[in-house]
Amino acid sequence: MCGFAGLFANRRQLLPLDEIVERMAEAIPHRGPDDKGVWLDDTGCLALGHRRLSILDLSYAGHQPMFSCHDKLVIAFNGQIYNHLALRTRLEQQSQAPSWRGHCDTETLLACFHAWGVEQTLQSATGMFALALWNRADKVLTLARDRLGEKPLYYGWQHGAFMFASELKAFKRHPAWDAEIDRDSLALFLRHNCVPAPYSIYKNIAKLMPGHFLTLPLKDLEQGVAPASRAYWSLNDVVRRGLENPFSGTIEDAVDTLEMQLSESVRSQMLADVPIGAFLSGGIDSSLIAALMQTHSNTPIKTFTIGFDEQDYNEARHASAVAHHIGSQHTELYISPRDALNIIPSLSHIYCEPQSANSQIPAVLVSRLAGQYVKVTLTGDGGDELFGGYNRYLLAYQTWIRTQRLPLPLRRVLSASLRLLPPRMWDRLFHHAQHILPSRMHIATPGNHAHKLASVLALDTGEAFYKHLVSHWPAPASIVKGATEPPTLLTDRSRWPETDSMEHWMMAMDAQTYLPDEVLAKVDRAAMASSLETRVPMLNHHVVELAWRMPLDYKIRNGEGKWLLREVLHRHVPKGLMERPKMGFGIPLGDWLRGPLRDWAEDLIDEGRLNSEGYFHPKPIRALWSEHLKGKSNGQYALWDVLMFQAWLANEKA
Repeated sequence: MCGFAGLFANRRQLLPLDEIVERMAEAIPHRGPDDKGVWLDDTGCLALGHRRLSILDLSYAGHQPMFSCHDKLVIAFNGQIYNHLALRTRLEQQSQAPSWRGHCDTETLLACFHAWGVEQTLQSATGMFALALWNRADKVLTLARDRLGEKPLYYGWQHGAFMFASELKAFKRHPAWDAEIDRDSLALFLRHNCVPAPYSIYKNIAKLMPGHFLTLPLKDLEQGVAPASRAYWSLNDVVRRGLENPFSGTIEDAVDTLEMQLSESVRSQMLADVPIGAFLSGGIDSSLIAALMQTHSNTPIKTFTIGFDEQDYNEARHASAVAHHIGSQHTELYISPRDALNIIPSLSHIYCEPQSANSQIPAVLVSRLAGQYVKVTLTGDGGDELFGGYNRYLLAYQTWIRTQRLPLPLRRVLSASLRLLPPRMWDRLFHHAQHILPSRMHIATPGNHAHKLASVLALDTGEAFYKHLVSHWPAPASIVKGATEPPTLLTDRSRWPETDSMEHWMMAMDAQTYLPDEVLAKVDRAAMASSLETRVPMLNHHVVELAWRMPLDYKIRNGEGKWLLREVLHRHVPKGLMERPKMGFGIPLGDWLRGPLRDWAEDLIDEGRLNSEGYFHPKPIRALWSEHLKGKSNGQYALWDVLMFQAWLANEKA
């Protein structure tokens, strides 16, 4: 895990390019505190800078930017190639292997690019990565990103310079940087609580899409051509092939096959020359990854979790029970509202563009905790999107389906009835009735779910149902002054996946939007702020491809999601330890905004301040804030979007 920056420009720069790129790379030292390097092409027009977090081959043989054996190629690389030893064997069998200088996966990747070319190498590699490759002979620049979008890569033209980097922070060190906020992207942020690829919060700067690469020959760079990326891997293709070629074995065969594939993914991702551990929330996904890790280790693995005093959000006691059962060396940290308040000022620096996942605070804290003991952690991310874990695939969708049989006027009455009680009252009612409710209705924060259901009862299509549930502000362009919401996967039907069910459609959409743009970006920035590498075994593309061959009934059964994952987990962790409502890795944000965070929030969304800054129409924001404070509604997510932008904006001005 590392970070890099690069720049192409003509010779009329105020400073030499290598000096500018060195400054750009110095803006992201947390991504690579162990080593640094800068390289300038002999034309003087292209430079690469790198910061290294040493994980494999800690010697100078892993130094970057790195040259291929014949000096034809030079690379700046961020990530890990888990099958790099197998790729070395393949090269050797083909008599195309160089004389290896070390055992670093970056050296392996360079040899593959030299032997097979860009696209074949990308398709052969199993891993997480972002990279910049310069072909010195052909004068071609290539940028590429891993299949699922675990690692970030930004790029764009600014005043005749083509720049690219792992984080936006690096661009700010360029003397000609123009930090103009894109109001259209801000509208997208209010809908999605992140800025979805290919957009960024700044004008003229894009994110490379997951599973894509782009090439820029020297003549295009000299002429300022806007690059067009293309896919070397497509989740929509994986979905289509999987549904056309479903798994044909028995249920027991399916459990065996998934366990074997996940176990191999975990084993390959435990390869490191530094201490390694796992995040353990006590939920299905992280518990399974930790349990499989322990089967591959002769000593207790290290596991880490964050706890809360608020029991509706606290999974630490469950994580502790799982850790005790699998025999891991477990470390936990309980956090208070004061801890959250103390971390908030740093969020706008950690996240180089606005990001408002309410779980970003515990993500930062658990990363700081783990970073004191290890340099690599494995996570359970991806299980919900692949195996049907989110409530919108489960109780919410089934309830919505049933209500569609009712006349629209009756649905509107039902919607109004659900809103009569504030979310906290619904929480109390569900708590008292838990002993008579079926297990599938044992959900955390039922009040939030009740109000979400009320808001979608009048919708007529499954796609509209999904869009509403994933939108924090349903009409964000009306909140942002001068904004027009640009097209995304959510609005472009031509790019929608073809599936056999609405549940599968939502899962495929989430895997291409919510997962890379919110979940993986949140974890990457939080962990790298502590110079901690995170790896995601669920997102090994072989696991993803297997998941899409499994029928929906193997994922969602009897109203319960992730059935197949649960069956694998129960082979390693007793079922009794896992039977409880899904919580997620969140915080009691709604209550904290009414309490210890109230003054901080009030200052950021003061009507005068909003008017003077000129990005938002204050009236709807202030109205939602008032309703939230009175407990009439739970506007925590929509308000958090605005608050996180405001905090980020303040950091921009500092």
